[in-house]
Amino acid sequence: MNDPHPHTSSAPALRRLLDLLASGAATEDFADVLADARRQGAPAAVLSEIDDATWQALRVHRTLRQHRRREAELTALFDTAGDLAASRDLDTVLQAIVRRARLLLGTDTAYLTLPDEAAGDTYMRVTDGSVSVLFQTLRLSLGDGLGGLVAQTARPYATPDYRTDERFHHTGRIDAGVLDEGLVAIIGVPLLLGGQVIGVLFAADRSPRAFSPDEVALLCSLAAHAAIALDTAKSLADTRAALAELNGANELIRAHSAAVQRAEQGHDRLTDLVLRGAEVPDVAAAVAALLGGEIAVLDTEGEPLAGRAAPAAGLAEAVAASRAEGRSVRHGGTWVCAVLAGQEPLGTLVLRGRPGLDDADRRLFERASVVTALLLLLRRSVAEAENRVRGELLADLLTAPERDPAGLTARGRRLGVDLGRPHLVLVAEPAGAPGTAATDRGRLAGAAGRYLFGSRGISAEHGEAVVLLLPDDGGAGGGTAGGASAGSASAGTSASASAGVQEAAELAAERLARLAGFPVTVGAGRPAAGPVALAASYAEGLRCARALRVLGRSGEGASAGSLGFLGVLLGDGHDVDGFVGAVLGPLLDYDNRRGTELVRTLRAYFDCGGSLTRAKDELHVHVNTVVQRLDRVEVLLGRDWNHPERSLELQLALRLQLLAGT
Repeated sequence: MNDPHPHTSSAPALRRLLDLLASGAATEDFADVLADARRQGAPAAVLSEIDDATWQALRVHRTLRQHRRREAELTALFDTAGDLAASRDLDTVLQAIVRRARLLLGTDTAYLTLPDEAAGDTYMRVTDGSVSVLFQTLRLSLGDGLGGLVAQTARPYATPDYRTDERFHHTGRIDAGVLDEGLVAIIGVPLLLGGQVIGVLFAADRSPRAFSPDEVALLCSLAAHAAIALDTAKSLADTRAALAELNGANELIRAHSAAVQRAEQGHDRLTDLVLRGAEVPDVAAAVAALLGGEIAVLDTEGEPLAGRAAPAAGLAEAVAASRAEGRSVRHGGTWVCAVLAGQEPLGTLVLRGRPGLDDADRRLFERASVVTALLLLLRRSVAEAENRVRGELLADLLTAPERDPAGLTARGRRLGVDLGRPHLVLVAEPAGAPGTAATDRGRLAGAAGRYLFGSRGISAEHGEAVVLLLPDDGGAGGGTAGGASAGSASAGTSASASAGVQEAAELAAERLARLAGFPVTVGAGRPAAGPVALAASYAEGLRCARALRVLGRSGEGASAGSLGFLGVLLGDGHDVDGFVGAVLGPLLDYDNRRGTELVRTLRAYFDCGGSLTRAKDELHVHVNTVVQRLDRVEVLLGRDWNHPERSLELQLALRLQLLAGT
């Protein structure tokens, strides 16, 4: 009878689910049942029931599909084996035994239960002729029902009518399953193995029936076969597990042997590299090949000495952990190992592409850090020795450059220093100078050596400072600038050079401070070539360093060009055009492009003592025009253009421009 309110009942949906199960529909079709019920406005309780039923149906669907596949496999096995004795599949043997029990006893169904030691109950292992899903998935507590009595007594029991038999401990769950299957007469016999019950084999009818002693004996024989099959399967499983363990142990031994062999090869390879005078990149390449990953060698500043730079995020913490543990540590998808000489950090090894390292490979990676430390120490010793010799050249150059310029140039060429090429001179002092202790200067000299490590620069202590001589390959003095500024291209070039020198001074102050462990003041002279010019550049850099101390800017780096009008006074070349271009450049460029008179207006404003009225008379324009022009000056120069210090620079630049006639 049809439900007059189909959307208020789950029955149509359940029937549809059963239809889908019966027809072997595709998995995705089951979801449509719940979706249709939701569209029809079914109540939440009905939707919940349909949802649960859908999941159960999907489980049954999956189970049926697995069973169909298993039956197809078993059919093929029967076809090839020919009889049950040749089959080694436990499910096949048990299913055949249960099916044979059903056929030989002529019952409606037969089934076999086995204990679940983990859950502490028994479950349906095999059923044949069963039609109830509830019955097929029934789990029985130990001691409950007819099966519980068989398991407790290790004897067969039969009942012509299970529902009325009081010999068993009835439970609502078991009785519901038996009732859903429609079973009445049941016989159960134990599966015995060494006197222990390992399962129960059942045969059952849906009508009252008395089982004869011959039928009981036959079922006991089949149960004995089932017990033997289970024991054989267990023995086979134990054998397979033992074989798997042996295979695993064999693989472990083989892997360990390979790791030992690889470690031996790695040790020999690294030793050979050191003896042949290899460099750090050679060691990195060899270790990368041995470990099957990518190796990067970083210096103490995180800059790559070999390989690619590593991500900075968290690297310092990983290096600190490696130093503390004295071993390599994992950092994300990489491995990090500090390169140490005692407790002094020399750099870092980073391994990419090997998220997992066994002990042997990890030791090889750590051994590579020791070899890298040895090479870095050798390189540093050689560099320090070379730097001492070159430092003597630098000291002679700064002391008496005019005495024998040609001789100094020749000495430099023999030591690999071409004094005829442009160089940048940096004068570095501890931030507490003058009067800084010699130990601080010594630490600063060592920091300068590490700062120049790997470059073509040289350094030496001179007076109370440490002087660094760096080749200028265009970064400091080779730039150009476009646009009209102080009226000449040379001013633009000079401004660009000044910016490069300033950047070099700031970078040196920052890195030398980190390497030395205290603030460092750095003054930079302009790029120069030749002994005499380099000595003059040193004097300019020294004046800049002293000016920074006087201005309260110890611990910074600066060039003469960055000190404004003081730079004009301190600079050896008195770069007037560069100063004018740096101070008035935006106004000069604006006037050049637009034909305005911002520079003339600013000069008049200052000449008139900041009086707008007098300035407009001087310029012969309306006072509003003066105000508008000064507003534009503020936009181009910034709001502080009229502050005392900035005003002084602007007035000096205007006066120098006027004197230069530009």
